[in-house]
Amino acid sequence: MIDKDTVVKVAQLSKLKLNENEVNLFSKQFNDIISFVEKLKEVDTEGVPPFYELNLEEGIYREDEPHQSISNEEALSNAPQKEGGFFIVPRVVGQ
Repeated sequence: MIDKDTVVKVAQLSKLKLNENEVNLFSKQFNDIISFVEKLKEVDTEGVPPFYELNLEEGIYREDEPHQSISNEEALSNAPQKEGGFFIVPRVVGQ
């Protein structure tokens, strides 16, 4: 059972400020969650395999094969501004 004092203590440790309504609400919600988990513990799962992932497809990734990249000149060919083999962009840091 999660009482209001426990909610207040956890809130303080988390540096959260809760009003009285929030303390009451969270106390009820935490207890509802614990009750639900307790009900789940009663479910017979004997013989049910664990289910870890929804994606049942295998081998959906391509092989990582090295290949020739584009040249620096090609990369800069459509750049509005370039200098010394680099893109020129507006300064965004230290303004």
